[in-house]
Amino acid sequence: MSFPFLQSYLGLGQGLQTKNAAGGGGVGGWVELGRSTSATPSVASLANKRYYMILSHGILATVYPAYQMRINDDSGSNYSARRWDGASDTLLTNQDKVTSSPAYLGNGSANIGFSVQSWSNLSNKEKLGIHFGVYNDSSGAGTAPRRQKNVEKWANTSSSINKFSWIPDGYGTYTSDSEMIVLGYDPADTHSNNFWTELSSTTLTGSASTINSGTITAKKYLWIQLYAKQASSFSFEGHFNGDTSSNYSARYSGNGGADTTSTFTKFAGNFSGGGEYFLNAFVINVSNKEKLAIVHTSEMNASGAGTAPRRLEWVSKWVNTSSQITSIDFTKEAGMGDLQSGTALRVWGSD
Repeated sequence: MSFPFLQSYLGLGQGLQTKNAAGGGGVGGWVELGRSTSATPSVASLANKRYYMILSHGILATVYPAYQMRINDDSGSNYSARRWDGASDTLLTNQDKVTSSPAYLGNGSANIGFSVQSWSNLSNKEKLGIHFGVYNDSSGAGTAPRRQKNVEKWANTSSSINKFSWIPDGYGTYTSDSEMIVLGYDPADTHSNNFWTELSSTTLTGSASTINSGTITAKKYLWIQLYAKQASSFSFEGHFNGDTSSNYSARYSGNGGADTTSTFTKFAGNFSGGGEYFLNAFVINVSNKEKLAIVHTSEMNASGAGTAPRRLEWVSKWVNTSSQITSIDFTKEAGMGDLQSGTALRVWGSD
């Protein structure tokens, strides 16, 4: 079954495929190029791909680690970035490395961070990156996670990317089980060993109060997409493992407004707007760590080009530290309207 709304993250064309590693040959898709599990993760000897996706999971050994990214061991002043870390943009130019790591703030070993980066890679063009990060700041639902979003570039126009490294920046450190995974995609790829395996695909054939993934195989990294058809203005909420208690906290911004923080009974939600809704989320899912999610939504608001859609930028955590996520649901809030036929939920995962 095809889902035309399911597009690749951050405009990466056909990088997302619905086949899993056991599917037919020649399907292409995101393939793992390398990984590093270390206090200073670094992945080298990368195959030359048109696009890269980087998943990074930082576990704090000491307070306030501040690692930066370096590409191809280039230590010249060849990087720049626009970094937003909670209040306003910071412009960084002529840097010898770029971007903050998954968890550059925190209060010690209870803290973890997670980031997703995408890079374009043409040898004769400056390399452009987009980076979203979340870190739990302090354990427990009473403390909202923090978030960061960056756009970045490496000004090299003569080489392809072949190495990504996290470089300590003179502050704290990570533990040796921190991790960086580099995925690659190229339109000409023909392989069947995709990194992302489809774990669940559900489509409503009638109206219902809930859409549920069912039981999924536990994976360290999850990618969630939801397309919701709404009958009227209403709100709904997403849960992990059916947990509807106040075991989540979030930091979110609507339509570019100031961040709001709250303890929640959900890991993601929406505006109370009618019409159609699309959610894209990445989750780090380690059994003995708080689960961190990076969520973006687009909401139709009202039909027609004369009305702009609404958006939410959302980071959240589920404070469970005893089990992995094995089911995901989206449920209408009390007194609101049902999800409509055609609403679809798809989940991918990998270790």
